Amino acid sequence: MLSSFSLGAEAARRHHRSHHHHARQLPAAPPRALPYPQLSLPFEIPGAQYLPLAWADVKGWDDDNHLAAYKTFRASCRPVNAQNGAAEPKVFEPKAFEPKAFEPKALGTSLSEPCRAAKTLDLADDAKAKTFFEENFTPLRISRLGEPDGFVTGYYEPVLEGSRTQTDVYNVPVYRRPSNLFVRGYKQDSLSLPNKGPVYRKIGRRKLVPYYDRGEIEDGKIAGRGLEIAWLKDPTDLLFAQIQGSARIKFEDGSSVRLNYDAYNGYPYTAVGRILIERGIIPKEEMSMQKIREWMAQNPDGAKELRRANRAYIFFREVNLSDKDEAVGAQGIPLTAGRSIAVDKSLHVYGTPFFIEGELPIESERAKTPFHRLMIAQDTGSAIIGPARADLFFGAGQEAGRVSGRLRHPMRFVMLVPKSLDPGPRAAKLPIPDPRPSEKIAKLFPQTDPAKTGTPVAAAAQGKNETVAIAGPVPLPVPRPAIDPAAEPRRPVKNRPHRQQ
Repeated sequence: MLSSFSLGAEAARRHHRSHHHHARQLPAAPPRALPYPQLSLPFEIPGAQYLPLAWADVKGWDDDNHLAAYKTFRASCRPVNAQNGAAEPKVFEPKAFEPKAFEPKALGTSLSEPCRAAKTLDLADDAKAKTFFEENFTPLRISRLGEPDGFVTGYYEPVLEGSRTQTDVYNVPVYRRPSNLFVRGYKQDSLSLPNKGPVYRKIGRRKLVPYYDRGEIEDGKIAGRGLEIAWLKDPTDLLFAQIQGSARIKFEDGSSVRLNYDAYNGYPYTAVGRILIERGIIPKEEMSMQKIREWMAQNPDGAKELRRANRAYIFFREVNLSDKDEAVGAQGIPLTAGRSIAVDKSLHVYGTPFFIEGELPIESERAKTPFHRLMIAQDTGSAIIGPARADLFFGAGQEAGRVSGRLRHPMRFVMLVPKSLDPGPRAAKLPIPDPRPSEKIAKLFPQTDPAKTGTPVAAAAQGKNETVAIAGPVPLPVPRPAIDPAAEPRRPVKNRPHRQQ
């Protein structure tokens, strides 16, 4: 019976659709407008804690060279203006109930406003540069959730000796990106690949397997394919060039080549210094890149095993830069020694200013040099993770390498947030709450006078001349009567003859 009813209902629906599909559709009701303005999402950085400050509370702010920081910031504004357009942004009126697009990074496109202002301001005065930052930004102390400070390291551009061809002396290859390296969602010849996530080796047209790790590549898995850009003397030189993400290689004929990070093989970076600390080989307080180099030079077999413990491998590309130019960061512009930093690009926008303050061993390994400087986010790295984590760029050469190699220190971070995201002006846009009801309306809904009741709450409120609402007793529901289930009538059973097989 049930199945026949279902089939009949389905037949009726088909009949209705076949005879009434030309019926005029009623117009949809217009969306109901919200009674309050649509405000942008609040400023938020995942896993971070932050505190708004006054400029007077930013320690060391008045002592910095703001003009040098302004020039570095203005360089970052060129790609920002090119991306967002130098013209005034168009006003977009969202439809009712239509959610606004969410920008996963904290600042979103808010840097476009101070960058448009900087485009026409070719400042040459430190005081005016300081005023520019104070008028366009709000200082915000930031750190990882539950931690008081951030953390900084240093990096530089190594200058290495090399050869265009393999010789007995130069036999460590520097590879460019292989053609069979594949990242999901990207073309194989894409100019920019992510520095996080899985990377595959494409076999045939469809099969994907994890790419070779450092040990396999050092054993020659991609040798002989014409991927060699140059050849170095020492595998330790290559390791540190890969850690820094860039290098200058000088050849015997006086020419040179500039290399920048292009891609990696998909394995997470493992800090070789941490391994030496965990094994008790180098004390934590003495750890530096120079100490790692010295140990590797004295222990070639151990150095090979230590390198392979870091399965990550970096591929380079040649860049057209002169020896006078600094290395190019991930933002696509030359870095500025002492002003550029690498940050977590999943949280921060390139071009964001950070004021970093504390003490660093710059003059010597044990020195505590006061450091309070406005830095600009222009680069990134796979080991730079967190809201208050930065890698300070110190330039090129051995001296820059010595200074940057001994930096592993907690520092205080102050993030400069554009005024368009300042909580103060945003709060002014919030709607004013409705006024309290008038006396005439209040008389229609009188409150219970506790002074006339004998409850303990009323007695306590009577002495304070307060009015509270007392709920009366709520009657319990009447229980349902118990009803015995009626016995089902027995159906007569007909005797049917069994079929003979």
